[in-house]
Amino acid sequence: MFAIFKSSRFYLAVGLTLFCSLLGSFLAGFPYLQVIGALVLALVLGMVLQVFQPVVTQAKSGIGFISNKFLRLGIILLGFKLNLIDLAHAGVKTILLAIFVVSGTLVLTYNLARKLGVEQRLAILAASGTGICGAAAVMGISPQLPVAPEQAEQKQEDEVLAVAIVAILGTVFTLIELGLKPLLHMTPQQFGVMTGGSLHEIAHAVAAGSAGGPVSLDTAIITKLSRVLLLAPAALIIGIWYSRSNHISTGAGQHKLPIPWFMGGFILASVVGTFLPLGAAVLAALVKFAYLFLGMAMAALGMSVNFRVILQRGGKAFLAASISSCILLAFVIVASKLFF
Repeated sequence: MFAIFKSSRFYLAVGLTLFCSLLGSFLAGFPYLQVIGALVLALVLGMVLQVFQPVVTQAKSGIGFISNKFLRLGIILLGFKLNLIDLAHAGVKTILLAIFVVSGTLVLTYNLARKLGVEQRLAILAASGTGICGAAAVMGISPQLPVAPEQAEQKQEDEVLAVAIVAILGTVFTLIELGLKPLLHMTPQQFGVMTGGSLHEIAHAVAAGSAGGPVSLDTAIITKLSRVLLLAPAALIIGIWYSRSNHISTGAGQHKLPIPWFMGGFILASVVGTFLPLGAAVLAALVKFAYLFLGMAMAALGMSVNFRVILQRGGKAFLAASISSCILLAFVIVASKLFF
């Protein structure tokens, strides 16, 4: 593994993906692009780089490393964004809502997708992104779905497709919820619960929640982070279930249970960030590094996209996620009105 650090192709890949990640973060600061988010913008910029195919081909070996290892590092660092005390103060109702939202949306989206004929792996990734936290969930769950080497390219296509689905739906539903705001007559807390409980990316929850004022924004972030916290147990459960279901269907030998060690790092980072006096500036820097590495991983993914395959395979998964997103929004509106 260490040999790759001596390769000029690796540093070319680092340079390209770092450029996309930094540019994505910069563009996400603009009002109309803020709703899309830095991670999705980095993915799109990686796709655009395919115009320079000879350069991308040169960097190919490094791209695979970045999309795998930098992804895990980014998710570990993202744990510093989770303040466990703030989540505890949010109360049992918020945690219970997150559990219902994540588990219900995962099961609903997966089963809808399978009924429509979507392949198992793509159905799981689309369900994870819809139910938990968008692109970060897709990339966090994906390592729990091991494939044979000859299927690695198709798995990357599934990842990109699932990210694209949640990016488009998250943006559309952000605009829908902003349009519904004057019609629902919610308190700032209720509106924050609705946005944080139903939208796909953290960026979507922030963009919509901020429209309701500071109380609404804080509530949206806490509610959304309650869902993010469930990424680690969801990854473990999905990984075990996926291994067992494939063992039954293929008749293969025993599979080693996929323990997501980087998710342990994610939880450890949240514990350290919560209970050690690191200071707000240090925590903010660590979270920025998290998004930097995640952006690089997303850019690497974008640089390896097969557009033709995505267009051919995306329709049914998009339909399943759209239906479940509508049901999710209706459920969270009712729950926020009744319990918050």
